[in-house]
Formats: sequence, C-alpha cells, structure tokens
Amino acid sequence: MRQIVLDTETTGLDPAQGHRIIEIGCVELVDRRLTDNRYHVYLNPEREIDQGAVDVHGIDNAFLADKPRFADIVDDFLAFVKDSEVIIHNAPFDVGFINAELARLGSDYGRLEDYCTIFDTLTLARRKHPGQRNSLDALCKRYQIDNSHRELHGALLDAEILAAVYLAMTGGQVTLGLDTLPADTAAAGSASRASRPRPALKRVTCPEPELEAHRQRLQAIDQASGGNCLWLRYG
Repeated sequence: MRQIVLDTETTGLDPAQGHRIIEIGCVELVDRRLTDNRYHVYLNPEREIDQGAVDVHGIDNAFLADKPRFADIVDDFLAFVKDSEVIIHNAPFDVGFINAELARLGSDYGRLEDYCTIFDTLTLARRKHPGQRNSLDALCKRYQIDNSHRELHGALLDAEILAAVYLAMTGGQVTLGLDTLPADTAAAGSASRASRPRPALKRVTCPEPELEAHRQRLQAIDQASGGNCLWLRYG
C-alpha cells in the first residue's frame, strides 16, 4: 500500500481570492513504513504573499523569485501522487489550492481526486477526540511526537510530522525497531538477551479449602452442561 503524506504553504488563505501555492512537501509511506522517497519544491506564485502568511511560514517573494512556477512542475507532482492515498491534515484547504492551480492550466488536468484518493487526518482526529484541539501541534503533544524543531511552518517538515501523527493515530507502534538495525547488530542484541540469567519462577500454592471449593464448582458446571466441563475433561 502506497501512501503520500502531503502539505502545502500558500500566499494566503483563499484560492478564490487569487492566492497561490508557494511550497509543496510530500513524504512516502509504503506498507506503513516511511521511505526515503520525497517530493519537495518551492514555487514562484507570481503575486505578493500576505504578511500574515509570511509570519507563519517565513517565506517571502525575494526567496521565490527564481523558483519554478506550478505549470513547470505539475507533471512531476501528479506522477508522484498518482495511484496513491494522499494523507492531508485539513484536506479541503490543500486540495482546494491544488485544484485551483490545476484549473488555471485548463480542463485537461482535471482535479487532484482524479489521480489519487484523499484521506483527511483532521476528520479522523475530530472523530477520535471530539471536543478537543486537533491541530497538528496539539496532536503531536497528545501522541508524544517531538516537534520542537518546528519553529515555523514548512511543507516538507509538516508532512514528516504528519506522517508520524497519522501512524500513531491509526495503529500505534508500527515497528519493533530491530528490523532497522544491521542484521549482525540485531542478532547480537537478541543473543545477549537470551543469554542473560533469568530468576527462578515463583511457585504459588493454593490452600486445600480453596482447591475443594474449585472442585465443587467444576462438578456443578459439569452437571449443568451435561458432562461437558472442559476443565474436568482436559485438566
């Protein structure tokens, strides 16, 4: 199963007002494991970035002046997400911006949903934690995921953090860790644990009155079940 965790940064809040995407960040999960496959690009939006947006992500027009336009990267981007499940936090926001960019290029490109399926982690979080804060930062705190390096929003960084949040929300621990170690290291660790001396098992005895009460209870069960008390048959 191939999943793509995606995030974007934009010039503002509403594509209907002409706001554009300035950064796309994606990480890949295959069978619920993070791979080294990434997609990351900064984009020249061909318009000014709202100051409020700059305060959030720290990206300004001077930095984006020599970056490609969405039209320059659209084919590579769609090829990366094609036939996957795309995981987004507050999906209507990012999908709305991506579809607005696709619409500017003409009807031939269609919509993001024509290339992949969409999974919204905000919808999942609200279902699992009704009435609570479900921002990405709040979920990191709830699931004990370190996001201390996130001083500003960034599409690739946020996608990496969201991948960890998604895995925690949908399955908890996804790997025991040994399979990420070299084979000889993992084997040595297992051998050392197996060779450690173990304490003797404690033997617990039961007083005779309790044993007799237990036998009487089993006899009553055997009578009520027509001789089908498994404890008596196999005990």
